[in-house]
Amino acid sequence: MYLGIDLGTSGLKALISDDEGKIIESSSASYDVSYVENNGTEQDPEIWIKALDKVLIELKNYLKEVKALAISGQMHGLVILDKFDNVIRPCILWNDGRTIKENNLLNIDKEFIYDNTANISYSGFTLPKLLWLYNNERDNFNKINKIMLPKDYLIYYLTGNFVSDYTDMSGTLLLDVKNRCYNKEMLKLAKIEISQLPILKESYEVVGLIKPELSLKYGFNNTKVATGGADNALAALGTGTIKEGYCNISLGTSGTILIPIKEVKKINSYGLHIFSHIKDSYIMGCILSAANCRKWWLEDVLKTNDYLADENEMINVDTADLYFLPYLQGERSPHNNPLAKGAFIGLTNNTTKAMMSKAILEGVGFALYDSYQIVKASGIKINNLTICGGGSKSKLWCQIIADIFNMEVKTLANEQGPSFGAIILAMIADNKITLEDVDKLVNYTNIYYPKFDYSNKYKYYKKLYPALKNVFNS
Repeated sequence: MYLGIDLGTSGLKALISDDEGKIIESSSASYDVSYVENNGTEQDPEIWIKALDKVLIELKNYLKEVKALAISGQMHGLVILDKFDNVIRPCILWNDGRTIKENNLLNIDKEFIYDNTANISYSGFTLPKLLWLYNNERDNFNKINKIMLPKDYLIYYLTGNFVSDYTDMSGTLLLDVKNRCYNKEMLKLAKIEISQLPILKESYEVVGLIKPELSLKYGFNNTKVATGGADNALAALGTGTIKEGYCNISLGTSGTILIPIKEVKKINSYGLHIFSHIKDSYIMGCILSAANCRKWWLEDVLKTNDYLADENEMINVDTADLYFLPYLQGERSPHNNPLAKGAFIGLTNNTTKAMMSKAILEGVGFALYDSYQIVKASGIKINNLTICGGGSKSKLWCQIIADIFNMEVKTLANEQGPSFGAIILAMIADNKITLEDVDKLVNYTNIYYPKFDYSNKYKYYKKLYPALKNVFNS
């Protein structure tokens, strides 16, 4: 058996598979994000340990047979430990927006940042968080002995080994993505030493065994632990998206579009990321609010959690003149503007709740399509499009994505891409399979074919952000 764990923003999920990769059991635990002043978001790493404890206890009857495990994790989060291995402060999360000043200073010379990392700075990245800490919490900064990412903290807890992988570390602005090593120039900017950073390993390498005391507590038996990886890379792995021509859209709290590439090269925009993949690299566009938009609308505004009823009401609704900008937490790709705001545009006396619900699904689809347009203009073509994440459970949303992209869209038997990707890493770490075997483990459930032409509506949509940019930034 193999165990895959996904440390997400709103919860931790775990899957158990048999030796052939078939899912036989699952468990999950939810937790909250703390919202602090200046558009900040944080989590105490202790809640991750408690969530891990909950799911491992629930899965305890299976753990003796687990040969290997791997962990997928939310990217960019800053976890810092002192010389006594105590967590110094809550983790600053990927969707934190307090680093505008630091981010803008880093991007004064975008070419320099790009040449050293294959990316520019974004407010959610780890390096601007370190600089914010230096500028605003110097005492905490001076205590730093270890710097790690969220999933690395769980690996450290389970094994005692201070390691990270290329896929996750490439989202910190501390890694030279092209050469897969820490970049000395970026470490100087961050005012840190390489000794404060984890040892780098491939995602599928074995980093150690579960600690004896934890093995005894949970029932593990000489279980190997792989390095693991960033949630987006493992979501792609879990959908088979590791080859050129493939593309995966993840509809989670945030939304991503990920396209593997063999060689790191400049593209026609600074608005997209180039990160290390399990194999080679990938281009990614990230919108900060995807399924979060729908959750906000239904649960926070309308005070309901009946998603099925909402979807049924939307099916035959006409939204021709209604638009939604999904920038509820600012925006990353392709606009890189933490001050961007969400908006409904085109409201009239005839606008209904169902129309607004559907406009939200369309707006998220258009925002993802913005990034694809940049990739397409760079000469990169895709011929296989999959969708994973919680949003992929919505048949209407999958159909809207197929219509906007004018392309067949496939969903998978297991929509928990990152957790399943972690299982694949565990199987590779145990020498059960190789990367070349991944396609055999991926099972598609539905294929959505384009039915509706959104091209004219998209032409109007893409004019909206430029028209409102000065309003957002004022």
